[in-house]
Amino acid sequence: MIELQQIVKEYSSGRGKVTALNDINLSVNKGEVFGIIGHSGAGKSTLIRTINMLERPSSGKVFIDGVDMTGLASRRLQEERRTIGMIFQHFNLLSSATVAENIAFPLRLAKRSKAAVASRVAELIGLVGLDGHENKYPAQLSGGQKQRVGIARALATNPKVLLCDEATSALDPQTTSAILALLLRINRELNITIVLITHEMQVIRSICDRVAVIDGGKIVETGPVSEVFLKPQHPTTREFVEQVSGEADRSVSFTEEARQPQTLIRITFIGAQAYEPVLYETMRDTNVPFVILQGTVSRLKHTPYGQLVLELHGSQAITGQAIERLRSRGLDVEVIRHGSDRA
Repeated sequence: MIELQQIVKEYSSGRGKVTALNDINLSVNKGEVFGIIGHSGAGKSTLIRTINMLERPSSGKVFIDGVDMTGLASRRLQEERRTIGMIFQHFNLLSSATVAENIAFPLRLAKRSKAAVASRVAELIGLVGLDGHENKYPAQLSGGQKQRVGIARALATNPKVLLCDEATSALDPQTTSAILALLLRINRELNITIVLITHEMQVIRSICDRVAVIDGGKIVETGPVSEVFLKPQHPTTREFVEQVSGEADRSVSFTEEARQPQTLIRITFIGAQAYEPVLYETMRDTNVPFVILQGTVSRLKHTPYGQLVLELHGSQAITGQAIERLRSRGLDVEVIRHGSDRA
């Protein structure tokens, strides 16, 4: 659906060239919600804006549905951009236009008939939950309502792709949840491919199927959200994961005992495993005493997951049997620290 090949973006400055994007290779599948996460200045806004050529890359190619966006002449590029909607952090609404007029704006640019515009605007107002607000101006709306207008406007021309540039960063947590739920419903019901950028892992965890982590203009990690979230490889990814999990190895440091260090493990449950008594059954069968030091049960989009940090008591041989039994039941078990066999 979307393919970025060896994208480089450089800017000129008084000190020479600044590289904002460095050899970006990325693919987004049709109908998925793809997240791009990074700190401020990492290059994520530049990256998302290269998809619709608001930022033309210095080198590399961008394909959307097989069309090479980087090779299009101006008029053809304008036509292709109508198949790509975009919503912004600060809404970018016309302050002197009503809700209905803001939504109608791209339709009028496309020279649709008055009847077609009126019909489409009414449809979109219902879709985003703004019934009764048609004749209000942006100054009369809440932040969440303004973003709903932005979403409706982005959907006006029936795009194939919806780009979200920090779409929830200016909103409070409750409103953010409502907007994310709306985007998820739009993705599901309209089968629109969504690419969103954010600096919040909670946003990625809530609605994305896959995620790319960008740092210093480079993609440092990418994959399914469950894999990246539960097994982060890059230090930047681990920072973002700790935003929402509250998990760090320091959380179990109080278990250090000079007399006899015990075995520490981290167990990850995904899907139906999160509701099964696997831990109880394994420890009962192997007769290994344990203490739960830290635990999390939550969701990654529609998938339940859980993580537990346990302290296992006993010899390495006994605790090793329990660990292997857990792994044989399909659980991911990471040994944080091996215990001692000293008496």
